[in-house]
Amino acid sequence: MKLLTKFNLILFVLFGIGGSVISLVAYHFLIDNARREVLQEAELMMASAMSVRDYTSADLKALLEQNPEHKKRFLPETVPAFGAINTFNRLRKQYPDYSYREATLNPTNPEDRAADWESDVIMDLRNHAGEKIVTGEREASTGTSLYLASPLTADLTCMECHSQPSVAPAAMIARYGSNNGFDWKPGSIVGAQIVSIPMSVPVRSAKKAFHLLLLYLVIGLVATIAALDAGLFFIVIRPLRLVSAAADRASKGEVDPAPIPVRGNDEIAGMTTSFNRMQVSLAKALKLLG
Repeated sequence: MKLLTKFNLILFVLFGIGGSVISLVAYHFLIDNARREVLQEAELMMASAMSVRDYTSADLKALLEQNPEHKKRFLPETVPAFGAINTFNRLRKQYPDYSYREATLNPTNPEDRAADWESDVIMDLRNHAGEKIVTGEREASTGTSLYLASPLTADLTCMECHSQPSVAPAAMIARYGSNNGFDWKPGSIVGAQIVSIPMSVPVRSAKKAFHLLLLYLVIGLVATIAALDAGLFFIVIRPLRLVSAAADRASKGEVDPAPIPVRGNDEIAGMTTSFNRMQVSLAKALKLLG
């Protein structure tokens, strides 16, 4: 087996081990990084939904309540959650993998009632009242999902509709009845804004980046081996071949060989100088014998 082949085999083994370790570490890093990026996007979406809620509560609700139609039938546009949910649904055209819920333990609209896992999230927020945002993972029918949750706290504005049926708008009672959505306490956590994202989203993003990284690693490996092979050939193998060819000619009886060119002052250059000196000494010895 030639020297260059042995050298390449050693490089492939070393690069293979190193590449495997780097790939494993890089994959987990990319997964974590993609997860953080997805949750940051979800946090921005949640902040956007909260802004819509605040706008509806502070500005839009008062205007809609002046609409004569509001006396006849309940206008859902006066509810902050309605604006937030519909705005998010429009946003989902660009982010179809994301979902948004304003889950409530005791909602006026049954559609907003918290599922079992959402109830657990709300209770966790109640038990950790100082936390503004919690994140986690859950198993869904479509696989593992990430979620980002923020508490919904009842304020004085909420009490206009959710304290007692007797003070709630008649149009709301006519539409939803008087059995649900009441007895809220000011300052209590009654629900949660929850943005859910399938775990496949960050995994897909991480795999795309990982495959690109592997491509660059392979290209870097090939380029590095090619550069090392070229250096080994010109610095080591080529001078050794010149010395080997000169030794072969000397063994066949050449008495006055031309000296091998010496370049540099490394070990190969030192060996070549010694070989040239040996050839000169051998030629002189042969002449004396002749």
